[in-house]
Amino acid sequence: MPITPTYPGVYIEEIPSGVRTITGVATSITAFIGRAWRGSVNDPITINSYGDYERIFGGLWVESSMSYAVRDFYLNGGSQAIIVRLHNGATPARLDLPTGATAPNDLLHLVAANEGEWGNNLKAAVDHETKDKDEDFPDISLFNLTIFDANGATEKFLNVSINEANSRYLPKVLEQTSALVRVDKIADFPNVRPSVTPVNTPIPATGGGTNGNPLTELDFTGFGKENNKEGLYALKKTDLFNLLCIPPHVLEGDIESGLITSAASYCDERRAMLLIDPPSDWTNKDAAKTGIGTGVGTTSKNAAIFFPRLRQANLLRDNQIETFVPCGAVAGIFARTDAQRGVWKAPAGLEATLNGVPALSVSLTDAENGELNPLGINCLRSFPGVGRVVWGSRTLQGADRLASEWKYIPVRRLTLFLEESLYRGTQWVVFEPNDEPLWAQIRLNIGAFMNNLFRQGAFQGKSPREAYFVKCDKETTTQNDIDRGIVNIIVGFAPLKPAEFVIIKFQQIAGNIVT
Repeated sequence: MPITPTYPGVYIEEIPSGVRTITGVATSITAFIGRAWRGSVNDPITINSYGDYERIFGGLWVESSMSYAVRDFYLNGGSQAIIVRLHNGATPARLDLPTGATAPNDLLHLVAANEGEWGNNLKAAVDHETKDKDEDFPDISLFNLTIFDANGATEKFLNVSINEANSRYLPKVLEQTSALVRVDKIADFPNVRPSVTPVNTPIPATGGGTNGNPLTELDFTGFGKENNKEGLYALKKTDLFNLLCIPPHVLEGDIESGLITSAASYCDERRAMLLIDPPSDWTNKDAAKTGIGTGVGTTSKNAAIFFPRLRQANLLRDNQIETFVPCGAVAGIFARTDAQRGVWKAPAGLEATLNGVPALSVSLTDAENGELNPLGINCLRSFPGVGRVVWGSRTLQGADRLASEWKYIPVRRLTLFLEESLYRGTQWVVFEPNDEPLWAQIRLNIGAFMNNLFRQGAFQGKSPREAYFVKCDKETTTQNDIDRGIVNIIVGFAPLKPAEFVIIKFQQIAGNIVT
């Protein structure tokens, strides 16, 4: 703050340095959208382990290919995921306390906190061991509610009330603190104490919980979904995600090409990448070549496809070997590579091993891989002594005939990382005086960020001058731009590209002739 001198003497003034640190965003937060056994619907939930998924969404479920994909994500090094549960016609279970049908017994009706058959396993009990039970005039609306879940979870709510004026009004308490139940309705008998049900004989749910039908494209992108932030667009409620996986609606099934188109378009908007699973009818190399030729729903530079599918034991079907989609495992390898090497390293090669994958649905040879790679299909391979690995790193614009600058996944992901980081890291510039002092600060802050990445090995070049540049001055921002309130910043960088083809040349040399 400028000092206004008023008396003779020495004044101290602190001058801001103008340094505003730009922090790189996360690079491997993976969003999964699909069915789950339980959990809130159309609500993005962040998890940090598969244990979190089991606790919140119920773990593996034979009707949810997403549950297996999330498991594979964490088996292969995934860290943070965002789960969006959807359903098609599922209903919540009911718990009527107590079971009598006439007043005053027909008093408290509960429902499971979210839809699904899981709620049919709930039990509830009421008791009156309240805080004022021994007083001469106890509050007749108070009681204790206990909810039991079949998986062992128990929730107990003490001194709750059916009186709306009470601070422990039951509907509000359950809405804010219970993961198991909600109040469906309270009959109009506020001055009648609920009938006592001993805790040791809890009343089971009366049923009604159903899982609904397999999802369809309309459950993701149907009418009103985008405006209501539902389905695919529930991700609008979350700040950032980098990878998107939409496993098939049923095990060994497929998702609609129209859904892939919508998902790819949304990923373009959010600066994220879509990991596409190979269709179930890609059962050999020729089918894959034909399929990629007819199209998979998008050719976005922010999308990539991986072939073939995985062969794994299904724990819920007596360990029978079945076919599963690879998107979750591949996303885990993306996360693992980012943590170990950086987003500029291709998530492929001998280090990119597929953990928990004993076999692949199609075994590819070098020659077959050589036919698919130039078409932009990333192959999963099996090598002796190494196991199953990701052996390709191209986007859907990676076909040789397209000659796209966004051919490689690490180049595209590094660009998305830079765009998102600089977008967030330059918000302070808005409404600042648009002149050379501002431009100098911009060059300083972005330059420091880019130089740090250069030192980590993110760019080509032996020196910063060869690796990147940041330009913001009177040449990039003219007087006409200033008059329109615009400041132009140009950032360039030399990306690292993966060594796809290692060529070793051998030559015989003639022995020296001694004379």
